[in-house]
Amino acid sequence: MKPSLLIISFSEISKDARVLKQVRAFSEAYRVTTCGFGAAPLVGVEHLRVDVPTVGRAHRALRFPLAAIDLVAAKLRVFPWIYARIPYVGEARRHLSGRRFNVALANDVDTIALAIDVAGRDRVHADLHEFFPGIHDDPTALGRRQTAYLTWLVRRYAAKAKSVTTVSAGIAHAYRAYGFDCEVVTNATPRYELSPTPVGLPIRLVHSGNAQPSRQLDLIMRAAAETTADVTPDLYLMPNDAMYLAKLKSLAAELGPRVRVCDPLPQSQLVEALNAYDVGVHVLPPTSFNNANALPNKFFDYVQSRLGLIIGPSPEMARTLHEHGFGAVSADFSVDAIRTRMDELTPDLVEHWKQRSHLAAEALSADSQIQVWARAIALIAAR
Repeated sequence: MKPSLLIISFSEISKDARVLKQVRAFSEAYRVTTCGFGAAPLVGVEHLRVDVPTVGRAHRALRFPLAAIDLVAAKLRVFPWIYARIPYVGEARRHLSGRRFNVALANDVDTIALAIDVAGRDRVHADLHEFFPGIHDDPTALGRRQTAYLTWLVRRYAAKAKSVTTVSAGIAHAYRAYGFDCEVVTNATPRYELSPTPVGLPIRLVHSGNAQPSRQLDLIMRAAAETTADVTPDLYLMPNDAMYLAKLKSLAAELGPRVRVCDPLPQSQLVEALNAYDVGVHVLPPTSFNNANALPNKFFDYVQSRLGLIIGPSPEMARTLHEHGFGAVSADFSVDAIRTRMDELTPDLVEHWKQRSHLAAEALSADSQIQVWARAIALIAAR
């Protein structure tokens, strides 16, 4: 009989590219059960659905616990009480009550405790999508409370997992201070059998991703509006922050017809749709530790789409880009620096980048990355 494997994530797994890769990778060799928000991610896989918390519910749930943290700031024993009373944690615990699994794959720091309950600490692999002690870098009282809580989760549970992976070398290095080592599984995109499309004028620039203020997408928009190169930039943005998205649309109207803010593309269609473009632009200011050490899925989406890239000097992205030679890195994160890179664009240069991206597509696909998870899960299952 196949070993049983729980994949748990407090996200909408069917829309979570990283977790969805796990489900697809293990569904043949293991009896997979998923536990998370939203609909079942894959036909034929058992899914334990947890209600997606609304903003209102989340606010009510957190109001009292945050006050409790203030009252006993130095006494970490309050944190188990807080965790146990988060509504979606309680619902997941009820779904999993009485269940046992040969292996549990816990995504992010807030699922590891549940995974240990149903599999035992020696049978849990933790996949940490971010550096959790660095999520809230702001010095406010709320930021300090949240950092203390997330740091407790890391020390209490992530350090107990049998094995751990994370998304970049910089984040893996940071976790060593908490007493455990991580292997790296990048957010690489599955390989697509595509070819670079011809480059003409105007050169087609594209950005796809979340509309979040910390990403400062106005920098890309202003640079694209000011460049002397013949370009047309399109931004496909998820409505994560409706107010911020409205501001970006208003800015696009001010900047003129060259810059367009478009509705998001379905993840299943994204890579093939982006193949019609020439250069993917992703300049992520280091507004937090995680942003500074990011190696995001959109970077790999652009490679699978066979695009050239313009990025900011984020060390993880810049290292990979320089290794394969499929784009340019701006000197800093300013409009002037981004515009300078755009000013250099010519059809011949972009054609070269796209060919380099094509050559790198196999090496930078998810296939090799998934093997890191496969080895870790197999070692646990064999115990």
